[in-house]
Amino acid sequence: MGAVLGVFSLASWVPCLCSGASCLLCSCCPNTKNSTVTRLIYAFILLLGTAVSCIMLTEGMETQLKKIPGFCEGGFKIKVTDIKADKDCDVLVGYKAVYRINFALAVFFFVFFLLMLKVKTSKDPRAAVHNGFWFFKIAAIVGIMVGSFYIPGGYFTSAWFAVGMVGAALFILIQLVLLVDLAHSWNELWVSRMEEGNPRVWYAALLSVTTVFYVMSIIIVALFYTYYTKPDGCTENKFFISINLILCVIVSIVSIHPKIQEHQPRSGLLQSSIITLYTLYLTWSAMTNEPDRSCNPTLLSIITHIASPTVTPANSTAIVPTSAPPSKKGHFLDAENLLGLAVFVFCLLYSSIRTSSNSQVNKLTLSGSDSVILGDTTASGASDEEDGQPRRAVDNEKEGVQYSYSFFHLMLCLASLYIMMTLTSWYSPDAKFQSVTSKWPAVWVKISSSWVCLILYVWTLVAPLILTNRDFS
Repeated sequence: MGAVLGVFSLASWVPCLCSGASCLLCSCCPNTKNSTVTRLIYAFILLLGTAVSCIMLTEGMETQLKKIPGFCEGGFKIKVTDIKADKDCDVLVGYKAVYRINFALAVFFFVFFLLMLKVKTSKDPRAAVHNGFWFFKIAAIVGIMVGSFYIPGGYFTSAWFAVGMVGAALFILIQLVLLVDLAHSWNELWVSRMEEGNPRVWYAALLSVTTVFYVMSIIIVALFYTYYTKPDGCTENKFFISINLILCVIVSIVSIHPKIQEHQPRSGLLQSSIITLYTLYLTWSAMTNEPDRSCNPTLLSIITHIASPTVTPANSTAIVPTSAPPSKKGHFLDAENLLGLAVFVFCLLYSSIRTSSNSQVNKLTLSGSDSVILGDTTASGASDEEDGQPRRAVDNEKEGVQYSYSFFHLMLCLASLYIMMTLTSWYSPDAKFQSVTSKWPAVWVKISSSWVCLILYVWTLVAPLILTNRDFS
């Protein structure tokens, strides 16, 4: 808890008690849009909360956390059934801290989601709360966070785990939409460059990137079959890998079908290759939560096995690496969690700086008109000055917001739940935190999310064929 107060107290000095995002830019910084600065600040707050959550999982924090009443009464032993080992309370007390930190972040962003509903322009009084008052907002987060540490255990942990699982699944879908949007943006950029300059160069670049993505997908599938299946077992993994491989092939074929190309000429294999990679990532993420450790080797053990394979005698079966038992001294990020956080950080930063006018994903985080989005520049020099001084952040939302304030906060709320589930490896605790297990519900949530992602992407392809009365250009 001291780390929470220390880190966020330092962060509270950054805004210097200013009321708006523009005050965060010093004179040496380039001019930018107020909408972009605000989103980046909120993203920084969430990333700061993620860093604090990671600190709570380090070995040096258990002594301080044990001083909090009810966190580790009596130093009880915790049974981790899926690895058949007893673990000290010192280890999983960090999990309880992660739950409470992200509880505070989720509550804060959910309140702002409700508060910012139907905000259309920066002239709305609520927009001033969204874009300013940073000291008070950070103080509110710290207050909620500190108070959450004194919530009695009981059924809070198991109930919040259920909420976290649902929220994390929804954020997985948001990540897909952002990746689809990024793929469309890349495709539009390359197509426009083909039309403007040498088409052969840009066509070669587009083809090369798409080929690399598909080659990576083939290699990943081969590794899945090698390390996550056995000839006489791991039936679920065989089903997950096979069905998602088939679905990815179908999606790729649909994306280049003549009827689809007729209505969506700029959709193609680049987008499908990115969706294929993301689907395989979700498949792998689901398999890493299987209770059967013989079908669930760690990523680090696989990399080690590939880098220095052991020579096995003829007519013998190679030993597939299995998961090593967790350290009894603490739990920190493993390779699986690091990759999940990397995907999260990428999508969060992209959602904070994007100004896409692409209608393929229905401008998920945008609510302004196309003219406002495309005209996201300052037309006159007068608007770049305030009281004779250059403005470091331009208010570009007087005529219409550049993104949906409410949805952006909802996305951050779901992202905080995704962080909580990722850092705790989607382990399911009981009401009194006496046992923590990796269970099948987490596996099915992730694998179902991969199927929903594919359905959602296919819908973006076939929607123009079905909803002929709507403009998808």
